Amino acid sequence: MEATDGSHSQDKIVIRGLEISPPIALAPMVGLTHSALRSLILEEGGVGLLFTEMLAARRLPHDNENISPLLVRRPSERPLFYQLIASTEEHILPAVEKLERLDAQGIDLNLGCPAPHIKRQGAGASLAEDRLLLGRILATLRKYTSLPLSVKIRLGIQLDSRKLNEFCRFLEGEGVDLITIHARLNGEKFCRKPKWSVLSEVRGAVNVPIIANGGIFTVEDGRNCLRQSGADGLMIGRGAVENPWLCRDIAESIYGIQNDMPRTELFEIFEKFIRLLEDRFAQERRLGRLKQFTHYYAASFPFGHHLVTAVQTSKDLEQARDRARDFFKKEKSRD
Repeated sequence: MEATDGSHSQDKIVIRGLEISPPIALAPMVGLTHSALRSLILEEGGVGLLFTEMLAARRLPHDNENISPLLVRRPSERPLFYQLIASTEEHILPAVEKLERLDAQGIDLNLGCPAPHIKRQGAGASLAEDRLLLGRILATLRKYTSLPLSVKIRLGIQLDSRKLNEFCRFLEGEGVDLITIHARLNGEKFCRKPKWSVLSEVRGAVNVPIIANGGIFTVEDGRNCLRQSGADGLMIGRGAVENPWLCRDIAESIYGIQNDMPRTELFEIFEKFIRLLEDRFAQERRLGRLKQFTHYYAASFPFGHHLVTAVQTSKDLEQARDRARDFFKKEKSRD
């Protein structure tokens, strides 16, 4: 199906000439959505849009993209949206100029992070509640860049469909091209079931594409989310870390995009991730990221807690690799 600027069809989203196909995004996640994970998911297939971790607009201009683990990137990682956190418009222009030099395919403004230290700055979910300041920041972003501009929000402080719809219309009116909605209330824990159906009213209230996020761990979750929300695409977070094939499976089952590449074995995924960490990051920055990845990836295994313990107590990357190999040998013997 052909799509034009600002359109959204069943299998693609196009904003400002950028095609997102399939309409499946890998969520921005602190400590996880770095170059190594993005490349891992890309190689398994099925992802149409990537995001960085949160980047502080005031610090971004001074960060070295060849060293900073938040900015290290390979050319294959595209389209890539850089996610900003900001609490004042004065830092926007230098940040945008830096992102233009980094060949960003888009800019995302975080309006949903409920972390206390982010809220104290007046950023994330707090910024979403300050309509005047948010309007100035969005106007400044739109003034200084022609790149696609997206935002990531939550449902709000309390469930109020009218208020949510009006807020999304405000965002559209300020030049936002794409809205991702995490279908939980501000501060609501991940253990709470996402309210996908609330997004269906938003879909009818705005003309820009809506991406649904939250609680998608299986193909069936993705299918149910789309059916209940009417969203134009899906954003996968922790589910893609637990199962690096999830984007591929959803792309094949829901969007009919076939992938003839052989699947990578579970133990090979882990080895590949370690190699990517070694390729992208300085030695002292590798083990911590492996530990964070393992915390989620181990959920794929009945005895995954043993893998978590083995990696968490490792003193260096080599020890973690050796212990993981022992774990996977035992897993294969159980098959």
